[in-house]
Amino acid sequence: MSVTILKEKCRGCKLCLKACPFDAIYMDNGKAVINSEKCTNCGACESSCKFGAILVEREQKEEVKDLSAYKGVWVYAEQRQGKLMFTSLELLGEGRKLADKLGVELSAVLLGHEVDDICQELIHYGADKVIYANHKLLQNYTTDGYTKVIADLINEKKSEIVIIGATNIGRDLAPRVAARLNTGLTADCTKLDIDEEQRILLQTRPAFGGNLMATIVTPNHRPQMSTVRPGVMKKMEKDESRTGVVEKVDVNLHDEDLRVKVEEIVKSAKQTVNLVEAQYIVSGGRGLGGPEGFKLMQELADALGGVVGSSRAAVDAGWISHDHQVGQTGKTVRPRVYIACGISGAIQHLAGMQNSDCIIAINKNPDAPIFSVADYGIVGDLYKVVPMLIEEVKKLKEQK
Repeated sequence: MSVTILKEKCRGCKLCLKACPFDAIYMDNGKAVINSEKCTNCGACESSCKFGAILVEREQKEEVKDLSAYKGVWVYAEQRQGKLMFTSLELLGEGRKLADKLGVELSAVLLGHEVDDICQELIHYGADKVIYANHKLLQNYTTDGYTKVIADLINEKKSEIVIIGATNIGRDLAPRVAARLNTGLTADCTKLDIDEEQRILLQTRPAFGGNLMATIVTPNHRPQMSTVRPGVMKKMEKDESRTGVVEKVDVNLHDEDLRVKVEEIVKSAKQTVNLVEAQYIVSGGRGLGGPEGFKLMQELADALGGVVGSSRAAVDAGWISHDHQVGQTGKTVRPRVYIACGISGAIQHLAGMQNSDCIIAINKNPDAPIFSVADYGIVGDLYKVVPMLIEEVKKLKEQK
């Protein structure tokens, strides 16, 4: 798309200069001129010109797909070395709700090599069908291999909705599949719903630094694709009485399809914290005053049988590693109990923990925003309050 100014028609009225929101038009010898580096082809100048001197050439719209041919909700069942990722179970729970609203089948898409035992687990957690691609070249995740297989399956079976976890692998896989299928992708969603009248997936995610929530739709392309942050959705209870279908599919994948070969998987020797699955989280923020405060957080977390979390401010200060961070740029969690110590409650942090079952906030400032989402608020010095909590927790454990 491009913008052309017809010199013979331009009267030099400067209306287009006023209309341009990007300051992309200037005058030269009494005629308007487009600054192509600033112009975004928005078309505001064309509608402002009263003399027909501006033409915006628009690309022809591509042919709209037959959307009625696409049916079903798919969840990518991520597994690593034969172990199903917890995020996949969360997505199955959400996928079950979406499929029920649409009145369609929920399928789990499983790629790997000799991971047959996972199939029944996926059915027990809500899948009606498991589409199982078993191949030696799928034993370890590769971008090329997994993208090709999933894109081929979608082209063949035409799923309506595809949901992928926003894990390290999911963030790599989803955009590549979407690009290959020429469809849209909404990343890092925190809420999914269905417009049942139009059969459109409503994909909600934080925008502008978490200051507002944007709901995005994909009206003219299929499948509708989303990645979902781990810890946001709630998994279904396991039902071993559920039955389903395991469909083993042929895989058209060869060595020459892969540009990268995995020779060996070396796990990090550093122990990382599992915030997503934790039932008790004790988080510290800037109010701790320094890195030594996290020793107290660890003591309370150990007493509860939980883990230590952190706000971004504490991570940025170098007091604790990033794998402890809770919030929009960290992990999204929903534990049974979340204890926020010395955390003011910026909206970016609240976005990562506000769905916890019970939130306890400890802060000196009675006006701290964290209290607006807390179930229980304690106004006081955390270095006095937390030791008292530790003592009480230990007493309760001794009584049991």
